[in-house]
Amino acid sequence: MAKYLNPKADLTFKKVFGEHKDLVTSFLNAMLPIDKDAPIESIEYLSPEMVPENPARKYSIVDVRCTDQLGRQFIVEMQMIWSPEFKSRVLFNASKAYVRQLDQGENYHLLQPVYSLNLVNEIFEPDIEGYYHHYSMVHLEHTDKVIEGLHLVFIELPKFKPQTFNEKKMQVLWLRYLTEIDEQTTEIPAELLEEPQVKKAIDVLEVSAFTRAELEGYDKFWDMVSVEKTIFSSAERRGLERGLSEGMAKGLAKGMAEGLAKGMEKGMEKGMEKGMAEGLAKGEAKGRAEGILDTARKMLAAGIDKSTIAQITGLDPDLID
Repeated sequence: MAKYLNPKADLTFKKVFGEHKDLVTSFLNAMLPIDKDAPIESIEYLSPEMVPENPARKYSIVDVRCTDQLGRQFIVEMQMIWSPEFKSRVLFNASKAYVRQLDQGENYHLLQPVYSLNLVNEIFEPDIEGYYHHYSMVHLEHTDKVIEGLHLVFIELPKFKPQTFNEKKMQVLWLRYLTEIDEQTTEIPAELLEEPQVKKAIDVLEVSAFTRAELEGYDKFWDMVSVEKTIFSSAERRGLERGLSEGMAKGLAKGMAEGLAKGMEKGMEKGMEKGMAEGLAKGEAKGRAEGILDTARKMLAAGIDKSTIAQITGLDPDLID
C-alpha cells in the first residue's frame, strides 16, 4: 500500500508545482481569475527571491514564481501560519514584481499583470463565509471598471468543503488535493485519480519517491512550523493578556474618576439641598421669634402687663422689655 506526504510542505509543494510545468499551469488556470480567452498555455520558472522579513518565521512560507507566454507573472505562496502583516507583504512583493518588468526609459504599455495566489492554512476572515478572496483595483461605484496590473487572491484552505461545481471542477479537485491528502491517507478518492494531472501530482507525493535526507527535511519543516505556531500563539496570548490588563487598568481608573466626579456632584447637590432646607427652617424660626417679640413689645407699649403678654405669646417675662 502506497504512503503519501502532505502536499502543503515546502519539499512536496515545490516538487509538485516548482518542478512540473504542466501541473502548475493547470493549477494556476484553475485557481486564478484568468480570462478564459487567454489561458496560461506554458510557463517558465523565475527565481523565488523570497527572503522572509522575520527569519524566525521562514518555515511558514513556501513559494513558487513563474511567467507565462504572454509575460504575465505568477507568485504562488503556501502560508502555513497567518499573521496580520501577511497581506501587506503580499502586496509589496506583487508590486515589486510589477515594477521590475520595465527598465528605465521603457514604455508602460509593456507592463503585464502580476497575479499573487496565496493559499493560507488558517482562517483569517472569520466574518466572511467564502474561502476565495480576490482583490484588484476597481472603481468603488462601478466595479466593472478595473485597472489591470495587480491581482491578489487569498484562499482559506480550512474553509474549503468538497462540493460539485461543474464550472469550477478543476479548482475543486486541486483544493481537495491540497486538503485531503497527508501522511494518514490510505485511499485516494476516485474523483482525484480520474483527472490525469491531479493523479500525476498525487504520484509525486508517494513516500517511496523521496530520499532519506529529503524525508528528514520534510519532518524538520513540520517541526519548525509547529514551533513557529507555538511562538506566534504565545506572542498573541501575551499581547491579548497585556491588552486586557491595560484595558482593565484604564477602565478602572476611568470608572473611579467618573465615580468620584459623580459622587462629588451628587454629594454637593445633597449638601446644598440639606443646607438650604436647614437654612430656610432656621430663617423661618428666627423670623417667627422676632415677630412674636415685636408683638410683645407693642402690647407692652399699649399698657398690657408682662404676665398677660407672657401667657399670650409664650415668651419668658424676662425677655419682654
